[in-house]
Amino acid sequence: MKPIQFTITKKIPNALGRAGVLETPHGTVQTPAFVSVGTKATVKGMTPEMLKDMGGQITLCNTYHLYLQPGDELIARAGGLHTFMGWNGPMMTDSGGFQVFSLGAAYGKGISKVLHPAEPSQQIPERSSADDGVPRLATVGNDGVSFRSHIDGSLHYITPEKSMEIQHNLGADLIFAFDECTSPTEERRYQEEALMRTHAWAKRSLEYHHARPNAERQALLGIVQGGRDEELRRRSAREISLMRSTGGAEFDGFGIGGSFEKDDLHSAVQWVNEELPEDKPRHLLGIGEPEDLFMGVENGVDLFDCVAPTRNARSTGTLYTKEGRMRIMNTKYREDFTPIESDCGCYTCTHFTRAYLAHLFHAKEMLGSMLASVHNLYFLTHLVDQMREAIIAGTFYELKESFMKSYAK
Repeated sequence: MKPIQFTITKKIPNALGRAGVLETPHGTVQTPAFVSVGTKATVKGMTPEMLKDMGGQITLCNTYHLYLQPGDELIARAGGLHTFMGWNGPMMTDSGGFQVFSLGAAYGKGISKVLHPAEPSQQIPERSSADDGVPRLATVGNDGVSFRSHIDGSLHYITPEKSMEIQHNLGADLIFAFDECTSPTEERRYQEEALMRTHAWAKRSLEYHHARPNAERQALLGIVQGGRDEELRRRSAREISLMRSTGGAEFDGFGIGGSFEKDDLHSAVQWVNEELPEDKPRHLLGIGEPEDLFMGVENGVDLFDCVAPTRNARSTGTLYTKEGRMRIMNTKYREDFTPIESDCGCYTCTHFTRAYLAHLFHAKEMLGSMLASVHNLYFLTHLVDQMREAIIAGTFYELKESFMKSYAK
């Protein structure tokens, strides 16, 4: 018996996009769907009830962070992540590969998940991460990754098998093979070297996962890498989709990983999804800006996760609206007694005004970050819900055109 079942219910004509249903041991997800990120077993500032009330279907927690604190073995003794954090819906855990990237090749360079042309980090010249002389907290080898904890500096070593062991202890419904994420600024030589490692680690993850008892309780997703190179991306998608364990087991779905340049994101997703089998779910890791969600859905992505909605909310008071981003700290909002958006159904917009939210941020009250996070998560969650409904109704492109015209103002 497979741990998940995925069914396509409607496709976008002449495109890769589709609406579907993903059945997991802890419930059903209508896809495409936005996945709320609960990095350390909590979506920052929100209770599980708040997530459900705003329409959240599924959440993702972070293997690296939970391994370090409070420890995956403790969580296993608590009954697994679902019990530990009080979330009884579908759940994913990532492999820890992106955190390795953040502590290693990207450390100290300001390279994030998506590089924009206007960002200073975009000016970093292409070079191999093996010889740039920047000190790191993580070092990649062919067998695994050694890294120092960002909490206390202690030394750790993660292999594909260790990543699987941690994720088995955490007990999420969907887990990911261990991979090496690379920067789009890396030269092709290193991208190819890292891709070979990712494929070797994927096979080891697959073997280890299916050698343990009760492997059918968790779905294992393989991660496609390859940077900004079309040949590498397509090769990775083909190899991961055809990969089998010694016993003949295959991946239950796929993740599209990597750090991207903004202009390359569309192409990379299209290349990959043209190669991946149609009958399994696809997750775009760490991407969540509205324009990127439309791009991903159109090109066959079923699930997205991103920390941006809660991070932007609490760090800068930045709010998503249909007319673009709003900075609630701006002076003009201090006496604005309207909601963030008049037609928004989130708890924040139905109970409070812009002026109140501005007051909370200026007064540095924690409720401000919570209410802003509620709105942002509701906005992105329901935006993807609208995309799904539009696919079913045959009006996806009309929705995309209308939204992007308004959002670009």
